[in-house]
Amino acid sequence: VQLQASGGGLVQAGGSLRLSCAASGRSFSSYAMGWFRQAPGKEREFVAAISWWSGGSTIYADSVKGRFTISRDNAKNTVSLQMNILKPEDTAVYYCARHRDGGTSGSYDRLDYRYWGQGTQVTVSS
Repeated sequence: VQLQASGGGLVQAGGSLRLSCAASGRSFSSYAMGWFRQAPGKEREFVAAISWWSGGSTIYADSVKGRFTISRDNAKNTVSLQMNILKPEDTAVYYCARHRDGGTSGSYDRLDYRYWGQGTQVTVSS
């Protein structure tokens, strides 16, 4: 399984970015997917996750709830993260990840995710 994240960049506070993660393999649609982020000097933290089926249940970190939206397209093997009203504290490397267990909802714990993309940098200027 390979995950390729893209869409990061530099944006001003209040702006928007859309991250995408392309997954290889035929089993993509069977697994929950998540987004995590890691700022310099900090631990990797949960951002959002979506259950295995398209249009399925979603969960968000409190810090991004109402501003970020996770979605998936199982026909294209992609998961996206729409980020609106970005804040300087959103600056981090963002990682997509595939849950270790098939047929589940997303989870908050990074230890539940087995495969990780390489990360894409998001920088929000004030």
